[in-house]
Amino acid sequence: MAAKSVLESFESTSEIPVPRTLVGQVIGQEKAGEIIKKAAAQKRNVLLVGLPGTGKSMLAQAMAELLPVQQLHDILVYPNEVDPNNPKVRMVRAGEAAKIVNELRLEAKAQEDNMRLLSFLLPFAWFVLTSVIWNLKWISDVVYAATLILGGFLLIGFALGTQMRVKSGAATPRLLIDNAGKKIAPFIEATGARAGALLGDVRHDPLQSGGLGTPAHLRVEPGMIHRASGGVLFIDEIATLSMKSQQELLTAMQEKKYPITGQSEMSSGAMTRTEPVPCDFVLVAAGNYEDLQRVHPALRSRIRGYGYEVYINLDLEDTPENRLKIYQFIAQEVRKDGKIPHFSREAADLILFEARRRSGRKNKLTLRLRDLGGLVRATGDIAKEKGHKLALEQDVIEAKMSARTLEQQMVSKILDEKRDYRIYLTEGALVGRVNGLAVSGEGDAGLVLPIEAEVAPASSRAEGKLIATGKLGDIAKEAVQNVSAIIKRISGKDISMQDLHIQFLQTYSGVEGDSASVSVATAVVSALENIPVRQCLAMTGSLSVRGEVLPVGGVTAKVQAAIVAGFKEVIVPKANLEDVILPKSELAKIRVHPVSTLSEVLELAFEKTESKAKLLSSLRKLLRSVIPSVLPALAEKGLNPQ
Repeated sequence: MAAKSVLESFESTSEIPVPRTLVGQVIGQEKAGEIIKKAAAQKRNVLLVGLPGTGKSMLAQAMAELLPVQQLHDILVYPNEVDPNNPKVRMVRAGEAAKIVNELRLEAKAQEDNMRLLSFLLPFAWFVLTSVIWNLKWISDVVYAATLILGGFLLIGFALGTQMRVKSGAATPRLLIDNAGKKIAPFIEATGARAGALLGDVRHDPLQSGGLGTPAHLRVEPGMIHRASGGVLFIDEIATLSMKSQQELLTAMQEKKYPITGQSEMSSGAMTRTEPVPCDFVLVAAGNYEDLQRVHPALRSRIRGYGYEVYINLDLEDTPENRLKIYQFIAQEVRKDGKIPHFSREAADLILFEARRRSGRKNKLTLRLRDLGGLVRATGDIAKEKGHKLALEQDVIEAKMSARTLEQQMVSKILDEKRDYRIYLTEGALVGRVNGLAVSGEGDAGLVLPIEAEVAPASSRAEGKLIATGKLGDIAKEAVQNVSAIIKRISGKDISMQDLHIQFLQTYSGVEGDSASVSVATAVVSALENIPVRQCLAMTGSLSVRGEVLPVGGVTAKVQAAIVAGFKEVIVPKANLEDVILPKSELAKIRVHPVSTLSEVLELAFEKTESKAKLLSSLRKLLRSVIPSVLPALAEKGLNPQ
C-alpha cells in the first residue's frame, strides 16, 4: 500500500526516499542482497555472476559496509640483520605504527646529526691544534705543511665515511599498512590488477654495492590482498587474472597471510622475500557466466565451499512495488550525480517505459541499470542546459537520440545506405528474396537483413548441396541445415540433383543465431515454387524442423528497425507478440502479424497465385500430420517442444 500511495502521489523524484545503506540502494537484487548480508555476518566469500551494469560492484561495496567492525592493525617491516633479504614483519594496533616509526626516525636522525657534528669537529680541532703548535715554533714549516695535507685527507675521509655509512632510514622500519583512523572495514577494488599490485612487490635497486643501495625492507610494497586485510577484496572480471595469480590468490585465502617478494625475475627484488604478511580478507569476485571456464577450479571450489555463488537477475516483474524501485533508481542517480535536476513525474514515467522496452520481455523491467543511468544523466544534462528546474518528458525524448549506443548510430547509417542503394526494397514483389530482421551488438539495435535464394542444377553428379554464404556463424549454419530438412519435407519436387544457394546480402560483420530461419525458409520455398514474396513485409523468427515458429530475442529492436526502414508489415513469432514494447505512435506505423507455423508465414508473405494456394493446402495437411495440436500452444507460450 505504501508503494502504491507513493506511485500515485509523487510529482517529482525529489519526493522519493532513498535508503542510506548501499545494500538498500541495490535495485532488483533482493536475493543477492540477502546472501551478501549473510556472507558479511559470517565473513564468507562470494562469487557474483551476471552481465555488466546489473549491480555487482555496488553489492561488493555494500558487503564492506556490512562487515562487523573489528580491530584493524598496522603492519611494519623491519630489517633483518642476519638475512637482509628476509625482512621481518610485525603487526601492531591501528594508529600505533606511525608513532613507532616517528620515534625511531627521530632517534636515528639525532644519531646521524651527532655523527655529522663529530665529523666536522675532529678535522677542525686538528687544524686548530696544528696551527697553535706551528705558531709556537714547536714544528717546522715542512712538518706544518705535511700536517695540513694530512688534515685535508682526514676531512675528506670523514665526509665520505658519513655518506657511505648506513643512512638513518636504513634502521627505521617501513610502515607497510596504515589503518589509523579507519572506522569501517577497508574496501579494495583489484579489478585488472597485475601480479605486483595484487600480491605485493619488492622494487628493483640499481645500486646494490658500495653501500649506496637501498635496504631490502625499504623497497617492500604491499599488495591489494594485504591492504584488504580485515575487509573486502573485490575483483571484477575475475577470469582476466592469470592462472598463476589465481593460484597465489587461493594460497592467500587459505593461509590468511602471504609473503611479499619481487614479481619480476629480472629485478633485484626477486631475491627478497619477507616473512608472511597478514591478509585476512573476504573475496567478492564477479564475472560473466561464459568466463567461468577460465576461473581456476580450485579457486572456484574454495569460494563455493566457504561462501556463496550468486547469479545476478537481469530483469524483474513489472509490479507497482518494482516500478517504485525504478523511480528510486532515478532519484539515486540524480543525488549521486549532484549536477542534474530531479525528474518530473512524466519524465520518470518515460524512463520507466524505457526500462520495459529494454527488458525485451513482456511484463518485465530491465536491471541493466548502468545503461539506463546513462539515459538519466543525458536527460539531466539537457534539462540543465535548457535551465529547467525539473527534467521534462521532452528532455527524455531528446536524450534518447543523443545517448544512443554506438551500435544504434552505426545501424542507422547502414539502413540509410542500404535504402539509398536499394539493397532492400519496401514495395513490390520478388521471387526468392526476403527482408529478414536481425540485431546488432547487445540486442538494442535492429537492422534489416536481406536474404536471397536461388535454385540451380547440382554442381556434383552425386547429389545436390545447400550452399549458404554471408559469413555465417555456427548457430546460423545449423539453422540453415534445419531449414533444408523442412524444405525437403514440404517440397513436392525432386531436389536431389539441385543446389540451393542462400545469400545473406552484405553481412560483412557476420551472422549468428537462428532468428533468420523463417526468412531463409520463405526465400527457398519462393525460389523452388517461383512464387513472388511481398517486399513491403519484413520478418523474424526461429523455425523448428517440424515447421513451428519459435520465439527469438530482440523483437522490439527488430520491429523498430522495420519501422525506421519503411516497411508496412512485420511478421513475428506469436510467443513474442507481447514482447514488442514500443510507443503507440510508432506501432501505428506498422502492422504486426503474430504467427505460430510456417504455413501462416507463407500465407502472409507470398503474393496471391495458383501455386500459392496449392502449396499452402498441401503444407497445412503436412503440418497437421507432423505437428500435434499441443505444439502450437507450446509455441504460443514461448516453449520449445522436445
